[in-house]
Order: sequence, then structure tokens, then C-alpha cells
Amino acid sequence: MKKLTPLLVVLMLVVFLGLSACSSETSDQAVAQVDLNNLQSLPAPQQSEVLPLRIAIAAVISPEGTAEGYAPLLAYLEEELGRPVEVEQRRTYAEANNLVETGDVDLAFVCTSAYIAGREDFGMQLLLAPVVHGETFYRSQLIVPAEGTAASIADLRGKVFAFTDPVSFTGRVYPTYLLQEINETPTDFFQRTFFTYSHDDAIRAVANGLVDGAAVDSLVLDFALARDSDLGEKIKIIHTSPAFGIPPVVVGPNIRPQLRVELEAIFLNMHKNPEGIDALGALDIDRFTLVSAVLYDLVEEITASVASKEVLP
Repeated sequence: MKKLTPLLVVLMLVVFLGLSACSSETSDQAVAQVDLNNLQSLPAPQQSEVLPLRIAIAAVISPEGTAEGYAPLLAYLEEELGRPVEVEQRRTYAEANNLVETGDVDLAFVCTSAYIAGREDFGMQLLLAPVVHGETFYRSQLIVPAEGTAASIADLRGKVFAFTDPVSFTGRVYPTYLLQEINETPTDFFQRTFFTYSHDDAIRAVANGLVDGAAVDSLVLDFALARDSDLGEKIKIIHTSPAFGIPPVVVGPNIRPQLRVELEAIFLNMHKNPEGIDALGALDIDRFTLVSAVLYDLVEEITASVASKEVLP
């Protein structure tokens, strides 16, 4: 009998170990059986969180009026977008602008001066604008108590006057411009001034005899007169400004292009279906339309003139 060489011994050992491993693996597979009668469903994959659309609404009217008027519009946006809508309302126009600048909101309803300031400060962009009574314009109207004798702003010397907001064009900038035209300033001309921080509160202050005059947004005044038949007997309009570009809907400079296109489409088509028409009607808006920044050139010119001559009160 021949002796086994060391190489042959090694080869035999390798073969033996390989057969043992296969046998062991086959044995393990035989033990690991699957019970088809006791199958369990895999856990459903977690859905990604749906982010809300965030909107800032400048305090053109009081918080109560804003909540009532904008509610149908917000509900419409939720339905069209398929995601929730959250509203951030701030007391001042400057605070609303800050939300746009920091990206804490996706779009905002602002006044004309706030748009001009935001455009210059951080690149605020026009999205579109409302059409009201067939126009994309509005005016500043100077109002006084109906029983008063004032016929122009010059007749309010030494009186108490209500401004709406430090940034408001119709409620603060334009009446200040009128005083500059007669070489006066609010501080020297009026006995006292204060801010109401909404146009409807300024209207009520005049109607209730709390102040001798105020300058307000003509759209808000029309809205108030249409809903309160007695209001027309308590106030009178003594001055109406030229037409200015209507307060727009704006977005920040870093808005996602896809979201911008989606929002434009929703707003531009609101007047084409019953739900959208109802939402527009609650705000006394005909429809929304695209506008050019040229619409606000006169606002920018007057705002710059006022800022160059007087420090904000």
C-alpha cells in the first residue's frame, strides 16, 4: 500500500470539510420552514409630512374682519392645493413684510407701500393683484364726521387725526404728502395723531366722533359702506386721491418656481368655478390678474418724496 503524500492528504481534507458544510447547510434549510398559513403584512411605509402653505395677511382690516373675509379664500386654497393652509397675521405691515423676508411665509397680502419697501429691502416679488369693480386701482380717501365743517385737509389744523399704520400708503403716506404740499408736517399741523392699525378701525373712530379725521383705503371704505347702511350718515368724504396700483399679492425672492406657477394658476382661475366665485365674493374681488411693477410707479414716487422730507411719526 502506497503512502499518502502530504498534498493528497490536504486535498482530501478540503473535500471532506466542503461536504460537511453542504450537509450542515442542507440540514439548516430543512429546519427553517415557512408557515404559509401564518403570514403577516409588512408595515406600511411612513408617508412624508405634508407641509402647509403659509400666508401672511397685513392688517388692512381688523383681525376679526380679516378672519371672516379671508376664510373662504383660505378654504379654497386648501382644497386646490391638497394641503393645509396656515395664516400668520401681524399687527403692523412691517411685521408682515418680515415674515416674507425670512421665508416664514410662502406668500402675503400686503399694502402698496409695504410692497415698495419689501422690493427695495429684500427683493419682494409681485405674484398678482386683485381686480375690484373692474379695476386694479384704489384710492386714499380723507373722511371726517358728517356733522363737521371741514372741507379739506387744511381745515383739520389743530384737530385729532387717525393714521392706520406707519407703512400704510393710503392711511399714512398719502395724507402726509397732502400736508407737505401746503408746507406742513403731521407733528406741527395736528393737535394729536395715533395709529389704529386697521382701516376699518379708523373708519369707526371717525364715525363715533373719536377723531376729527382719517385717511383710509377706498376699497375698505366701499366695503364698509355697502354693509352698514347707517355708516354713510355718520361720515363724509372730503378728498379722494388719484388712482394708485391696488394692494398686491406677493412672494419672497426664494420661492420655489414650481410653487409660484401652481399658485398663479389657482388664483387666476378662481373666477371660473362656483367655489372660487364665492371665495372672491367674500372679499368683494372680481378676480385676480397678473400685473407689472409699473402699476406702482406713482406710489413709489410719492413714498420716496415723503420719506425724504419727514421722519416717520
